[in-house]
Amino acid sequence: MYHLDADSNTPLHRQLYEALKSEIVQQMKVGDKLPSIRKISSLYNLSKTTVERAFAQLYAEGYIYSRPKSGYFVSDFHFEVSGAKVAPSTPLPTPQSYRYDFFPAHLCKEDFPRKLWKRLQNRALDDSLDMGSYHDGQGEAILREAIVEYLTTSRGMVCSSEQIVITHGFSDAMELLAKLLKGRYHYFGMESPGYHVARRAFEAFDYTICNIPVRADGINLEALQDSQAEVVYITPSHQYPTGASMPVANRLALLRHIHKIDRLIIEDDYDSELTYTTRPIPSLQGLDQHDRVVYMGTFAKSLSPALRVSYMVLPRHLLPRFKESYDAYFPRVNIITQQTLAYFLSEGHYEKHLRKMRTLNRKKHNLMLQLFKTHIGNTYTILAQGGGLAILIMPSVPFDWTKFKTRCEAESIKLYFAKERSGGEFEALRMGFGGFSKEALVEAVEVFCSVWRECMLL
Repeated sequence: MYHLDADSNTPLHRQLYEALKSEIVQQMKVGDKLPSIRKISSLYNLSKTTVERAFAQLYAEGYIYSRPKSGYFVSDFHFEVSGAKVAPSTPLPTPQSYRYDFFPAHLCKEDFPRKLWKRLQNRALDDSLDMGSYHDGQGEAILREAIVEYLTTSRGMVCSSEQIVITHGFSDAMELLAKLLKGRYHYFGMESPGYHVARRAFEAFDYTICNIPVRADGINLEALQDSQAEVVYITPSHQYPTGASMPVANRLALLRHIHKIDRLIIEDDYDSELTYTTRPIPSLQGLDQHDRVVYMGTFAKSLSPALRVSYMVLPRHLLPRFKESYDAYFPRVNIITQQTLAYFLSEGHYEKHLRKMRTLNRKKHNLMLQLFKTHIGNTYTILAQGGGLAILIMPSVPFDWTKFKTRCEAESIKLYFAKERSGGEFEALRMGFGGFSKEALVEAVEVFCSVWRECMLL
């Protein structure tokens, strides 16, 4: 018999549920049949609804199951799990904080236009913004149109807003594209050395990776032609990590080859906005006359990596494939960020911000070069400079690497090496300057150079 108290603050259906659960756990066996809902209702003078609610909760938690026209029975669940002792969790190690972090893709937090962004964001979040529905999975039309206007004037591209897909950062874009092309292509051509995120995205979808060597003028076209690559990923404006730039003649030759074999190019234009000695070369997509280029762009290097906004420009022949996919239904970036960025672009704020960022980072780029020259003289070789947010160097004299790494840790200096992220034989110290103020950069480089001098074997 179950003890049910009609005067209790606990509802009767909850009391019955607790009583039944206790009996199931302590006295009944797997497969035992429970009394019928009608019998319990009659025996305890309860409404049928009260009993059904108790049974429904037991069923939802997996204590019982039903057989059509037979009733409810005790499920085969593991009672010992509920009473088992849980091993104490091991706390995750706290990431080490460095005083001098030369991360090669940081921006200085003071350079973000915070006041302007807040004002535009407040305007975006007004009564006209529908916060009760799912928005366009391809991205807000106002943002896609603003991106097209920017690409047309700054990168010489030929595209429409219909071809733009807004994504949650570069990795999201690459995974979406790998999924979109799955089954149609099987061999993924990859610059070697090249960007590890692109490689991992296509590896995750079981593409066969074809490593294509990089020369001083970009990807080796002869090696590409000899490979099985059907989709080739390149960073032609500022090759990652070597800094090589692909001249127009090579770009045209690459386009002819891809058109001839009816394949596809992925053009990653990740930091084309940040060039300090020459004007950016027009994009591959703008030179393409046969709809063979997927263009990848991002706001991470010029505006903020924290916003997590990137975009793809799809060839028109891939649009039906995208629109038929599940990914076309839900937006990948929140609506407020999209609206704010659209205002930022369409009202000219982005162009003004870019000019400022080029000037600031050109000064930091040149300052780092001058500091190297002053403090470590002719003991190093510059492997890449003139664009992006880092300068790549290596020693040109005998050098104690073991001591260097130990001393940098002791001085709280975080180092970044090309091989760690790109593979291949190319190695370089990637000395990022973008995350520092000019004053902080002077101190950081001076400490770095002091350690460098200690480790030269002269």
